[in-house]
Amino acid sequence: MPSPFDISGRVVAVTGATGVLAGSLARHLAAQGALVALLGRDPAKLDAALAAFPPGQAAAFACDVLDRPSLERARDTLAARFGRLDALVNGAGGNLPGAIVPPDGSFFDLDPAQWQSVLNLNLGGTLLPTLVLGALFEKPRRGSILNFSSMAAGPAITRVLGYSNAKAGVDNLTRWLAVEFARKIGPDVRVNALAPGFFISAQ
Repeated sequence: MPSPFDISGRVVAVTGATGVLAGSLARHLAAQGALVALLGRDPAKLDAALAAFPPGQAAAFACDVLDRPSLERARDTLAARFGRLDALVNGAGGNLPGAIVPPDGSFFDLDPAQWQSVLNLNLGGTLLPTLVLGALFEKPRRGSILNFSSMAAGPAITRVLGYSNAKAGVDNLTRWLAVEFARKIGPDVRVNALAPGFFISAQ
């Protein structure tokens, strides 16, 4: 009996694919037989990431998750290459020092501009790819979106104010989109979030 979780041949786009978490997930999806579209800003990092995949199992598309025209170009190239999109993983995100309250600092030392940048990257960087790439789910009336949230989205974890605020927004956006797409497109377009805990990265 075939597995209900078989993703062989499914086309999955992963933003932030040169990062630790999204990159690991992209490699795991490919190991399960998926065809993976790696999306990231840095062409050199994309080439390095692509080298970890078997030939033909992945393709790289340079784009900025905060730049709609570049996302649209990536979407069109991806659609021409694979013919469809089955899933989108919104894995791009990050933090900035000015959006953190250090142990020896105060909330009043927060840099509002960097706080806004963290919100833009994590929340805007989830919204824009969904606006652009999620449109590929509208006609077939099926697809899956997985957003990267965080364990910092719910409880008040000290220090990471901007990141926590942004990921709380991602949680809300995820719930909102799940309802919207189920009502307006159909029950076969699903939106969920994954909330990782603490991990080590170069950042």
